[in-house]
Amino acid sequence: MIRALFIILFSISLLMIACSKKEEGPNMKEGKWEITFQMEATGKLPFQMPPQTFTQCITKKNVIPQNIETNKDCKVIKEELKGDTVAWSMECQTPDGPFFSEGTVTYKGTSFNGVGKMKHSGVEITQKMSGKWIGECK
Repeated sequence: MIRALFIILFSISLLMIACSKKEEGPNMKEGKWEITFQMEATGKLPFQMPPQTFTQCITKKNVIPQNIETNKDCKVIKEELKGDTVAWSMECQTPDGPFFSEGTVTYKGTSFNGVGKMKHSGVEITQKMSGKWIGECK
């Protein structure tokens, strides 16, 4: 009888712990982020661009860093969250035809690091990215 009661109480405790799990999402502070991209291309036309920096409001519902102005013709086709790492695939429309990209970012509270890869017309582009939280979104 005591053993059965112990098993029931233990099971209820495990259920309460599982149900009390706090918010889903990576370890990241929601708000305004300063994001820096460094792009390098290989293939037919190798080149390296100077770093580009912009800001974006990032939330746990919108965790993919992207420059909205330059990616206005892009849509996310897959997004996956594992711990503090977000992985995605994206399709973009350009005058030269569609291209696909994929990337990962790992959040560390108020910073992140990641990499993205794209292929288009025989050119492979690697984007190294980093970000830091700079304040609240307005």
